[in-house]
Amino acid sequence: MKYLIYFFVMLLFTWTISCSGRSEKKSHKEIPVASVPDAAAAPKLIKMISPEENTGFKLKEPVKIVLQTTNKNRQPDSVLIFFNGKEIATLRSEPWGYSIPPDFTITTGQKSVKAVAYIEGHSQSPVTRFVIFYSDIIPKRYGYKVVNSYTHDRNAFTQGLVYDKGKIFESTGQVTESTLREVDLETGKIIRQHNLESSLFGEGIAIYGNRIYQVTWQNKVGFIYEKSTFNQINKIYYATEGWGLATMDDKIVMSDGTNILYFYEPEMFTSVSSVEVYDNEKKVDSLNELEYIDGEIWANIWMTDLIARIDPVSGKVLAYIDLKGILPKSERTAETDVLNGIAYDQSGRRIFVTGKKWPKLYEIRLTE
Repeated sequence: MKYLIYFFVMLLFTWTISCSGRSEKKSHKEIPVASVPDAAAAPKLIKMISPEENTGFKLKEPVKIVLQTTNKNRQPDSVLIFFNGKEIATLRSEPWGYSIPPDFTITTGQKSVKAVAYIEGHSQSPVTRFVIFYSDIIPKRYGYKVVNSYTHDRNAFTQGLVYDKGKIFESTGQVTESTLREVDLETGKIIRQHNLESSLFGEGIAIYGNRIYQVTWQNKVGFIYEKSTFNQINKIYYATEGWGLATMDDKIVMSDGTNILYFYEPEMFTSVSSVEVYDNEKKVDSLNELEYIDGEIWANIWMTDLIARIDPVSGKVLAYIDLKGILPKSERTAETDVLNGIAYDQSGRRIFVTGKKWPKLYEIRLTE
């Protein structure tokens, strides 16, 4: 009997579902196909003739976009043009083309150019190209003259360097050896030292007000200290590797070993913007220790004797400083590593440089 009851219950349930329409497909009249178009599957209405992928341009050079329809009998109602994610123009008739004006092409780096065609109110598959903007100037080349030299701890694997009121603040690297130091400029004597936890690899530092910021290499964590005591106030976090740091007005600039500079708001250490660094021929990779000098960001280029002078607004390299030979061969040992460390005395207009495990810190003057 219970099986018979079960059969009638299931029959009633099936009839109820069928009558409700929940298990049946709606007709085309109830849900028009056009109301849920599959843009990815739709045939492209347009193709991009130019620019070609990764075409190079100079800053403030207009970018000419040339489009072509794929079906003469099926023309778009409109085409939206996007540059680097921002809508900048709407085309409504032939010729399907547009010239991106120079005011949009003011920062170096890779940018996207996208065209989206619309027909009967629905967008079709977009067409995207990437272009690269190089600096519009040839960087100047500078040499140097050593004005003074100071004793520097040969065991310091220098990762960050800052001058402040007659003292040098220094961050050193290497696992189990990373430190934050306050050093007397004239004697090279370590006044105070804070040792990082043994698993951390110390990197760049920057002073902002009465605080010192220090990042680590691959741990994606940094620290904020009270400048006068080295007491830790807080931790900071970031998504990239940490290499160099510098204070630029009301922001802190960080490098991560690529050609990108990141700009952070100091209080919460949130990223507010970034810029890709290029000269007139190539992207400038391996940006390391940083210093902000007279409106420019100076960056050691890792594994070279060069310092790049960068415009922080556009990302273009304004000049290179070649410090080849600054540390004499007689001062080098098997442990001597690369040039790394730039500090600036703004009131005295003095520039200081050193390197990883160098016995000297040099005050230099640029020569042309």
